[in-house]
Amino acid sequence: MRIVINTPSGNVGRLVTDQLLQTKEEVVIISRHPEKVANLVAHGASLMEGSIDDPSVLDRALNGADTLYWATPTIPHPDYHNWSARAAQTAAEAVKRHEVKRVVVLSTWGAQHGPGAGPVGVHLAIETAFQAAAPHVTILRAAIFMEDFVTIPSALNHIGMIAAQGTIFGPFDPAKKVPIVAARDVGEKVVEALLDTRWSGFRITGIHGPEDLDFSSMARIIGEGIGRPVKYVQMPLDQVKQGLLDAGMPGSFVEYIMEMYTEQAAGRADPAEPRSTETTTRTSLLEFSREVIKPAVEVASMRMNEAV
Repeated sequence: MRIVINTPSGNVGRLVTDQLLQTKEEVVIISRHPEKVANLVAHGASLMEGSIDDPSVLDRALNGADTLYWATPTIPHPDYHNWSARAAQTAAEAVKRHEVKRVVVLSTWGAQHGPGAGPVGVHLAIETAFQAAAPHVTILRAAIFMEDFVTIPSALNHIGMIAAQGTIFGPFDPAKKVPIVAARDVGEKVVEALLDTRWSGFRITGIHGPEDLDFSSMARIIGEGIGRPVKYVQMPLDQVKQGLLDAGMPGSFVEYIMEMYTEQAAGRADPAEPRSTETTTRTSLLEFSREVIKPAVEVASMRMNEAV
């Protein structure tokens, strides 16, 4: 089976590619930056160099393909919504042109609401584009990623704030419960869908992590995992906005992010898919905190001490 991966250097895409390369399937990856995926090529992946919104690149990658994995990268593009929708539509047209039978799309919680929720809002159009292009399409709507506590380089700067003040700042009500999931569990669900040829038609499923947690509980669990108290403090949306601007994020993208935060804070972007055995995954936030957040906080603390 020939499987095409459009985001092989992403948090989930790299995990998916690594796992598929351990099987007997043919793995094709699309990337504009060969240096970022050199190790994947060394382990057997075929590289189609170029952009995921380039029809010629997609034609080369999807020629003879059985299955496509599509994830939309969250990048500070000045016209992110339209770019994301156009890229997905271009890929969907290539899928149809090359008669690719199966597509697995990584989407997000709250995608059902459509436009008006920032980066979340474009995913409904992406889902719809692929639904119309292939006979068998799986949409995986993932919850908040645990990795967001580590990787978001913004005003929220979670790792730095935990290291400096033992505090997590965010725009949400401390008592609001949301699903939260580890990228590795999302990757497992993606690989499962890519390799299982028994399913047919169009289906949507959530990936919800082991349990829904409120933000105060998340902070407490992270504190337990790193071995020091951590608290959650809600920030007014205007302060979040200014912090993003101060961090150097382009103004148009800041407005887009704020639209997402506003909708999520108001509860208008909650998951449509009920929690079930199928949507519940295994990695707990406590386990993730011990394995990932704790080392990151220790590095941040060491750098702060060296700077004094």
